[in-house]
Amino acid sequence: MGAKAKQALKKNMKRASSSQGADFLPLEGGPARKFPAQQPLPENTATVLYVGRIPHGFYEKEMQGYFGQFGTIKRLRIARNKRTGKSRHFGFIEFESPEVAKIVADTMHNYLLFEHLLQVYVIPPEHVHPRLWKGFNYRYKPLDTVQIERKRLDKERTLEEHKKLVEKILKNDKKRRLRIEAAGIDYECPEIVGNIQPAPKKIKFED
Repeated sequence: MGAKAKQALKKNMKRASSSQGADFLPLEGGPARKFPAQQPLPENTATVLYVGRIPHGFYEKEMQGYFGQFGTIKRLRIARNKRTGKSRHFGFIEFESPEVAKIVADTMHNYLLFEHLLQVYVIPPEHVHPRLWKGFNYRYKPLDTVQIERKRLDKERTLEEHKKLVEKILKNDKKRRLRIEAAGIDYECPEIVGNIQPAPKKIKFED
């Protein structure tokens, strides 16, 4: 290679380096790359747990003793039917420590208990209903529906009330007879005892 060719090659290399210098950073001494500032992780403050698929017989006293082994329980509530007082198979537990609540959720979720897989989730504080713990320590006494129905049937009635009651019973009996005949069933319904009597055993006479 002649001297002219070497000079031409040097010129071309200089031009290439000058044109590409803006696109390439030097290996040493260049500006350091700036990474985006990391945001601090939000502090865990959730202490309330939702517990679903609670088996029959696993109520407040049993849950207090079982989950109390993880940490101190502040409040505990099982959703119950307002009329019968029976469990609706889900409830809520509040612990004093958020760390304990998280451990319980991680440990007890999908835990097999009395042939039920418990569903345990942490409820964020902003999703906790303000009336969630209203009456949480109220020992609900279910209504005795049998006693209420017994009082309703045994109450004293006037002659007019008794007459209306007998008419209603006879009307329902007539509809039942027609349904039996329409079904093609050969059955003789017995007569209702007491439809001729003027009044029941207990009668209220007006003064």
